[in-house]
Amino acid sequence: MTYIDTLGQQAKVAGRQIAKLSTAAKNDLLNQVAKALVAESDYIITENAKDMTNAKENGISEIMQDRLLLTEDRIAGIAEGVRQVADLQDPIGQVVRGYTNLDGLKIVQKRVPMGVIAMIFESRPNVSIDAFSLAFKTNNAIILRGGRDAINSNKALVTVARKALENAGITADAVQLVEDTSHEVAEELMVATKYVDLLIPRGGARLIQTVKEKAKVPVIETGVGNCHIYVDKYANLDMATQIVINAKTQRPSVCNAAESLVVHADIAEEFLPNLEKAISNIQSVEFRADERALKLMEKAVPASPEDFATEFLDYIMSVKVVDRLDEAIEWINTYTTSHSEAIVTQDISRAEQFQDDVDAAAVYVNASTRFTDGFVFGLGAEIGISTQKMHARGPMGLGALTSTKFYINGQGQIRE
Repeated sequence: MTYIDTLGQQAKVAGRQIAKLSTAAKNDLLNQVAKALVAESDYIITENAKDMTNAKENGISEIMQDRLLLTEDRIAGIAEGVRQVADLQDPIGQVVRGYTNLDGLKIVQKRVPMGVIAMIFESRPNVSIDAFSLAFKTNNAIILRGGRDAINSNKALVTVARKALENAGITADAVQLVEDTSHEVAEELMVATKYVDLLIPRGGARLIQTVKEKAKVPVIETGVGNCHIYVDKYANLDMATQIVINAKTQRPSVCNAAESLVVHADIAEEFLPNLEKAISNIQSVEFRADERALKLMEKAVPASPEDFATEFLDYIMSVKVVDRLDEAIEWINTYTTSHSEAIVTQDISRAEQFQDDVDAAAVYVNASTRFTDGFVFGLGAEIGISTQKMHARGPMGLGALTSTKFYINGQGQIRE
């Protein structure tokens, strides 16, 4: 029996046990986890410090170190997120629809747990608790496999959650951490069809692509965000400047940060130099520009073809100048990762065309892409942002972690 076989079997058993938990029992446990996280802050921070030391020694960028860092305030924020999940309406048992068919059968479709969810993620240790809280609220067991750079932090967070489960008389195997961070074990989890009902990868393009290519269990594709902002010729340029600055610099290491700027030629000569000057007052950003934009910007560098398809997760942004709205739409649809795209314009018809024709999970008019977030959208904490079209799309809250079951009641009917 392999390591993943052991975790998988334990998760299956745990899934059947927690499937019977009431909403009240789940909410009470989540509040206990939140309380324990705050109480164990010193322990968690001590373990996180080991990861931070390793990150610095391994030359990990400051932006990625920020994703890894846990502080008292951040742990308090994680705990508050758990409490918010406890406060959310429980989807399990909700009736999707109910009716009586022509044979007199009473048919009810209800939301039920998935069973066992696996999640492979990178860097951000808060994901371990976010994922656990959402899975537990929907009566699912979860197997977590975080990145090597956050292993000590993830161990600490999962240990706190497991202790809270044990103290509540609930199986600790409702949440398990894959402590072997080798690629071989991760790939074994990707093909664990006997145990895993749903796999969610959350991280960079390389991770997502690897999971897509190698997984045999059902996968929801999430996360990669080559997000564009298109500044139309009818844009309010002051508004456009503020939106681009926010979307690029407010937190560049997240998937809803803008990576690509598309600008209409009619306003490029005025907009691009002013943007370059305004953004430099906030943060130094490297613009990688096409030939037309390059002539209008003082410090831009030539873009390579690969730059237009790259999620930088850094203070870097590609720039493209176009002559028409449909050219902008075509360009974005060519390079989009179907995450979040935005147009800045005062023309309603052009805004509507952009929203209709751009193929992404979230399409904005006159707003920053940074708003693509489960909490902001009113879903509570999210387990990821789906960039595909089956089952779930966009920020995934509790409903995305459920399946449905048909309950059929008859009075002796047989099919002729």
